[in-house]
Amino acid sequence: MLKERSELTAINIVNAVLAAILFISPWIFGFSEMQAASWNAWVCGIAIAILALAAIKELQAWEEWANAALGLWTAVAPWLLGFAGVATALWIHVGIGLAVAVLAAVELWLLHSNPPTKAA
Repeated sequence: MLKERSELTAINIVNAVLAAILFISPWIFGFSEMQAASWNAWVCGIAIAILALAAIKELQAWEEWANAALGLWTAVAPWLLGFAGVATALWIHVGIGLAVAVLAAVELWLLHSNPPTKAA
């Protein structure tokens, strides 16, 4: 099942880096005074990082489903939480959220796909 362990580990490392960027983005990109945007970045960043690091240690499909959901939430949060008018916060959340969701989907596909065996 874990034939692609190095690819799966790499995907989770990328997710952890994206989570770190999301977490520090309010300070780096100057929207730390916006409570909804900042708190969403901090909470989602921590949650995505925890799931990514847990998946590096021992991969479980539920971790990727949770990361996919967190990625989608992060991407739509600007509209649901009312900070879509702040371009920097909007694009950080949408970009990182979609990236996390896509990486989780790729990882789920890799976990559940049965690649053809190579003929000798």
